[in-house]
Amino acid sequence: MRAHPVFGDSLIAGCVGLPDLVLVAGKTGAGYLLAWLLLAGPLVFRRKRPTLAAYLVLAGGLVQLVADRVPVRPADLALGVMLYTLVADVGRRQAMLYAASLAGGAVLWSLSMIRADAENAVVLFAGIVTLALCWALGEFVGARRAYHVEVERRLRLLELERDNQARIAVAEERARIARELHDVVAHAVSVIVVQADGAGYALRSSPDMAARALQTISETGRQALVELRRLLGVLRSSGDPDGADRAPQPDVGGLSELAGTVRAIGLPVRLSTSGDLDGLPTGISLGVYRIVQESLTNTLKHAGPGAAAEVRVTRLDDRVEVEVEDNGSGSLAGLQHRSELATLSSGNGLIGMRERASVLGGTLEAGPKIGGGWRVRAVLPLGASGEVA
Repeated sequence: MRAHPVFGDSLIAGCVGLPDLVLVAGKTGAGYLLAWLLLAGPLVFRRKRPTLAAYLVLAGGLVQLVADRVPVRPADLALGVMLYTLVADVGRRQAMLYAASLAGGAVLWSLSMIRADAENAVVLFAGIVTLALCWALGEFVGARRAYHVEVERRLRLLELERDNQARIAVAEERARIARELHDVVAHAVSVIVVQADGAGYALRSSPDMAARALQTISETGRQALVELRRLLGVLRSSGDPDGADRAPQPDVGGLSELAGTVRAIGLPVRLSTSGDLDGLPTGISLGVYRIVQESLTNTLKHAGPGAAAEVRVTRLDDRVEVEVEDNGSGSLAGLQHRSELATLSSGNGLIGMRERASVLGGTLEAGPKIGGGWRVRAVLPLGASGEVA
């Protein structure tokens, strides 16, 4: 267990004061005792009140010089101890003022010595060297303490930054999972609702068509459950090294299957692609798939009967362009309704697409076309090597 600072300072005061009592035992006058108390006593609280202790010790030296008439005594080491304390704990400015006071005391001491013999010169030189060593030791210890304080401050900043980065990463992962959940659920539910309505109308007049619709509902529901289980596995997982099975990762290779599923529901979809889409980075490929999926889901929900959609995905040297158009809701009232949906709460899907495009460094525009219909256009940038810019 670390000792209390007062205990250590008391030991220093004892080491300075006790030899003084032993070596100068014959000097028992009032001036000697007062000087001894002022030289050794303040060392006990030198770290708690360093400036006050330093000048009390200086006062003790002055009492020794004027009243005690003992030229040199062991307790004089307290002057060096307090100079070290001021340099290490208070600062150079206070220490320089104190050193100037010590220099003035040395001048007075020299003048008090009537004969300037060799012994007094040696004592004066030894005192100057001792004080210089105390100053240098204070500089070293003060620099070490300042270094440790700065290191601790930077460590705290690094810990704070690490915690902030962890919170940001958690928030981004939650947003990603929320987008995935919305895409999976919105698409599956839209398909199921459309097929259920169709099956209801065709149940008596065309049982075969109703059976196909029910089959599509079943397949869509199972696929949605599989993707939801895999997504929820991300939330339950704690350090599973196999990351491939923890989250659904569709890509542009699944666009043909997606278009076929939507055609089976009853929405004609024409898909055209150009460029090397198989070599897209995983994030870009997933983003393209989700944007097309959400756009077709919105077309299913809002385009109205008789609508058709066209999907175009083009890879250029520095970007991937995605366009999804439909010819539904061609009337002015229909377009106004869909614009309101894009602006208000139904815009969750559009907000999700814009966020996904923004995360990938791209842009997304959605709105009515001139002449009727709806258009979604996304541009996702690529680096020179095909990586995300």
